[in-house]
Amino acid sequence: MSDSIELRDTVILGSGCAGLTAAIYTARANLRPLVLEGHEPGGQLSITTLVENFPGWPDGIQGPELIDNMKKQAARFGAEFRTDHLVSADLSVKPFRLKTTHGEIHARTLIIASGASARWLGLPSEQALIGHGVSSCATCDGFFFRDQQIAVVGGGDTAMEEALFLTRFASKVHILHRRDSFRASKVMLERAMAHPKIEICTNTTVEEVLGVEEQSMRGLVVRNTVTRETSTLNVTGLFLGIGHEPNAKMFAGQIDLDDDGYILTHSNVLTRVPGVFACGDVQDRRYRQAITAAGSGCMAALEAEKYLEEHGH
Repeated sequence: MSDSIELRDTVILGSGCAGLTAAIYTARANLRPLVLEGHEPGGQLSITTLVENFPGWPDGIQGPELIDNMKKQAARFGAEFRTDHLVSADLSVKPFRLKTTHGEIHARTLIIASGASARWLGLPSEQALIGHGVSSCATCDGFFFRDQQIAVVGGGDTAMEEALFLTRFASKVHILHRRDSFRASKVMLERAMAHPKIEICTNTTVEEVLGVEEQSMRGLVVRNTVTRETSTLNVTGLFLGIGHEPNAKMFAGQIDLDDDGYILTHSNVLTRVPGVFACGDVQDRRYRQAITAAGSGCMAALEAEKYLEEHGH
């Protein structure tokens, strides 16, 4: 092996709740983990404002602060962080070969915690108001919109599920869908259509999110795709129900992915390649919560430690 290529016992891809919890546990086990922070350091919590459902914080905590605390905790035990991301990986050889933007790293174990990126509309006003009225997680942020009118964008089961959940808090939920037909299953669509708090608007797109100057969402400019007319929808929240994109494309053909690109695991965090583990939103399409990501990060770290012990490292 070339002297210029690092050899690490454990490399962790991603620095959200899953990756940072894995870093805490592997660092405490003296595995000196290297954490590659990725394209979105801190994961989705880094663009979240108040987190009220993470145990141990009775008054809530800001998402970036929670991430910073976890990172400091991992660093205290010896985890190393690097602003870098994976370009390609070869998992057919041992140790695994990882090419990053800054060079090549060899890893005896690999913990994939690269997360899933929410699909956004791509509007500048939408991006400016993430955490200030715009959200991609109903179960995370629905509580903040009690007795308010809000909108959900999407036409699949995700959008219907988000809208139905949000009826627990909102006075009214507008489902905005760009077409007049839906990808949602018949049962989910019928449930949404029958709910008295839900109004479905077909052939409707969001043109702009209002409230950037105030840093507080106050409405939407929407367009009817048939008449091309625009109007203002008076809502104070916008939830994106158009799904997530798991950050696992670089592993296609080497480990098993499902039809949507999520990593398939067995026994919670094991992939089909021994020594490669996956945790957090990159393999969890169901819960997608900070606490479940942290729990799976713990599992991945313990499995990596066990694997290294069994292989004499």
